Amino acid sequence: MFAFLGKDAWTFIFTHKGPWDPAEAMNFSIWASYSLLSFFGIFQPLSMLAIVMLEILYKSIWLIIVAYPLWMAGHLMDSPATEMIMVFALVPLPIIAMPWKYFFRKYILVFKRTNFPA
Repeated sequence: MFAFLGKDAWTFIFTHKGPWDPAEAMNFSIWASYSLLSFFGIFQPLSMLAIVMLEILYKSIWLIIVAYPLWMAGHLMDSPATEMIMVFALVPLPIIAMPWKYFFRKYILVFKRTNFPA
């Protein structure tokens, strides 16, 4: 994520000319921030598991709500989504690499141990 997403996002930000479209600026700001956080994850991987989960979730959601309906209708390969499908289709890699037991202990079961005021 750091190398590929970072290269694209930061290059686009630093070479952009003219006024920004607000939605486009938000997208590239998020992607640039995400790439920067993924850089820190290289050195502290367990501390950045929430970022990996973000990747798994947003890619899975996109595949379900965008790619799957296009594929079922037979329009995936002739749509603008074609450019993104290869990146998003690699979502099994972080799913396989995720230390799921640690993730559930650290991020999910903590709610069970915490006493929230009623």
